[in-house]
Amino acid sequence: MLTLPKDVRDLKQNETLGEVERLDQDLYHYFENKFRLEIPLSRSLVSFQDNKTREIYRWYKYKEAFSASLVEYLFGKYKLIKGIILDPFSGSGTSLFAGSALGLNADGIELLPIGQQIINTKKILALEFTKDDFNVLKQWVLEQPWEKSALRIPLNELRITKDAYPEQTKETLERYLGTCEQENERVRVVLRFALWCILESVSYTRKDGQYLRWDYRSGRRQGKKPFNKGIILSFEKAICDKIKEIVFDLQTKGKQKTLFTSKHSQGTINLYSGSCLDVLPTIPANTYDAIITSPPYCNRYDYTRTYALELALSGISEQELVNLRQQMLSCTVENRAKDLLKINQQWTEAITAADDQYLLQAILKYLNDQKAQGMLNNTGIPRMVRGYFYEMACVIAECSRVLKPNAPLFMVNDNVRYAGASISVDMILSDIAEKLGFHVESILILPNGKGNSSQQMGEYGRKLLRKCVYVWRKNR
Repeated sequence: MLTLPKDVRDLKQNETLGEVERLDQDLYHYFENKFRLEIPLSRSLVSFQDNKTREIYRWYKYKEAFSASLVEYLFGKYKLIKGIILDPFSGSGTSLFAGSALGLNADGIELLPIGQQIINTKKILALEFTKDDFNVLKQWVLEQPWEKSALRIPLNELRITKDAYPEQTKETLERYLGTCEQENERVRVVLRFALWCILESVSYTRKDGQYLRWDYRSGRRQGKKPFNKGIILSFEKAICDKIKEIVFDLQTKGKQKTLFTSKHSQGTINLYSGSCLDVLPTIPANTYDAIITSPPYCNRYDYTRTYALELALSGISEQELVNLRQQMLSCTVENRAKDLLKINQQWTEAITAADDQYLLQAILKYLNDQKAQGMLNNTGIPRMVRGYFYEMACVIAECSRVLKPNAPLFMVNDNVRYAGASISVDMILSDIAEKLGFHVESILILPNGKGNSSQQMGEYGRKLLRKCVYVWRKNR
């Protein structure tokens, strides 16, 4: 392949990168009076960290979640006290359960089976679990019936999860699954959920954004430096501790309490399973009083890999895994371009809004130039970035359609950086939103920004990126 001399390449790169930076500054001046430094918005509040010590929410460590405290803070600040809310990227359901505890009805949309299972299990515990069911859970901790059982269900494995557990742990896990089948459906669902909660802690793996990291004891070679994840818990300790935690959180002094204690009457929770690109167009217009969500970030994180252990346990096949990855919002380099107008012919305006967003188009041109010059570490980055913003434009258009007039939308998202170009996701999406029926009320900035990746820092230097919560309102 013919390449330009390095000095010519550097000149061209500086020119196009300079154009991106100039347009970014223009857009910043346009939105400058919308930015608000929001001191209470700590990193722990807009991540899972604040859920770690909260009953119920702490059961499963869903790293991409925001905290229940964030939902409470925003709904309190903006006086949301009644009605129905939507989270089109529900994850583990934090917004749904926190909203319900505040007396709001809550609808959610979630694609990944892990999120669906977490939400549905908590609903079973809230609405269907009996005193006898709780006693069965306690007996499982005391007697550990799987240890004596001859029943065994072979563990479903994927290529990326093969040999993820010590052999003894795998055998015990399979006996646990087999023994679960003897219980009623409610107990069986909760016991399997408890198992999902401990998979990482008893395996050789650790979730690490774009993939699973493998401990050196697994025998898998990964990277130049061996990775030591530290203590790998025994199956018995991990599962008994988790079941005890679930029982403890739901019972006080021997009396069963509601799933989320609150001075408000609890709202209903409804979950749609699937991609929000497919589900949102089926929801009637002007349905919701608020939307609160955090979509996948444009950061190459592949949830089908980081949650591969859980997906394997759900029985997913290799082909189903591939299909699931392609259904996700484009946020990985493996996402192929979606035919958005084939999904919904009504999205012409949304696609035009992305076409006309000048900063986005400059970024895409820069990234494609970098790809042509062989300067990107992955040639799928331009396609991913384009897909992300065009698909988000369609999501935003649908959110505008299903919200009631003057209803707010809260969105947690991160800015990103590729090939030295800072991509102001907050301003690009806000600009698109203004073309699709919203006005930008404010962009709440966290006091502490997010650092770019070590790879980016090594080549382009350290630069903090804004982490924000967007507050948009549908036009009246």
